[in-house]
Amino acid sequence: MLYLKNDYSLGAHPKIMEALEKTNMVHADGYGIDKFCDGAAETIKQKIGREDADIHFLMAGTQTNMTAIAAFLRPHQAVIAPETGHICVHETGAIEATGHKIIHVPTDDGKIYPEQIDEVMVFHEDEHYVQPKLLYISDSTETGNIYTGAELKALKNTCKKHGLYTYIDGARLAMALTAEGNDLTLKDLPSFADAFYIGGTKNGILMGEALIILNESFKEDFRFLLKQRGGMLAKGRLLGVQFEALMKNDLYFEMGAHANKMASLLSEGIKKAGYDFAQKPVTNLIFPIFPNELVAELEKKVMFEGWRKYKNGTSSIRLVTSWGTTENEIKEFLNMI
Repeated sequence: MLYLKNDYSLGAHPKIMEALEKTNMVHADGYGIDKFCDGAAETIKQKIGREDADIHFLMAGTQTNMTAIAAFLRPHQAVIAPETGHICVHETGAIEATGHKIIHVPTDDGKIYPEQIDEVMVFHEDEHYVQPKLLYISDSTETGNIYTGAELKALKNTCKKHGLYTYIDGARLAMALTAEGNDLTLKDLPSFADAFYIGGTKNGILMGEALIILNESFKEDFRFLLKQRGGMLAKGRLLGVQFEALMKNDLYFEMGAHANKMASLLSEGIKKAGYDFAQKPVTNLIFPIFPNELVAELEKKVMFEGWRKYKNGTSSIRLVTSWGTTENEIKEFLNMI
């Protein structure tokens, strides 16, 4: 079977495995207080240009989002998020289970815009409603789109106007920052967010996300909350080792750029074959529209996810490339269609 279902189906990049093997017999303290986590945190601080940032390493995206949002908000406060956001549809109500409502905002492209925030704030006018307090966005989005610097600045200004915090889910941040048309760098993100995370699970490591806390009010007692939510790994050194190797020599960006390159080759081939897309291809998530008969044939040979069914006998599917996708795999898929 050809695998284009997600970007975490492989184990890890050889350089990550090499780093784990090299440090395997080295003793280290537990729970993220070790030289490997310290080294990785210092590297990230340099990459983002903020020595005052607090860095915490967690196992997975859902755990990171749940722990962070629960820590940042008071019990009566809520999150604003696009309806396609990971916290809305792929986290089994994890945020709601912590006692915080998610206010879903309609979206065609996975993004949220300032006027939509304004509308939410007008509706939630007093203590009879939950109090919107945090904006959640993803870069890249669940539909593969990216935010520009101007868009993030506009969102930040709107959040400031309404007294909202901003939080960026960076599960696929490497793909966003290496996409065609992107005008952001890691050093830009602290200007637009109170907290964000650098995703590793979907970009070539075995598991792990690096949560970056910039807002001073979020930092106090965070490790207590991290432990309480089950986010503190006893062998935290495993995350530190991986992130140190990931951020060293820009392997992080190299893998994100490769995933995007493979997606570009794939989308160009699909377009040349005469097919359209449900979303304009931007990063490593692409959504081609095929006749249902072709989708049925592809299901016999390719692992992918269905996306939308249309009344005209066609369907869009989701194809995902990764750091490990090869040009031969792309050619194989294009030959099939």
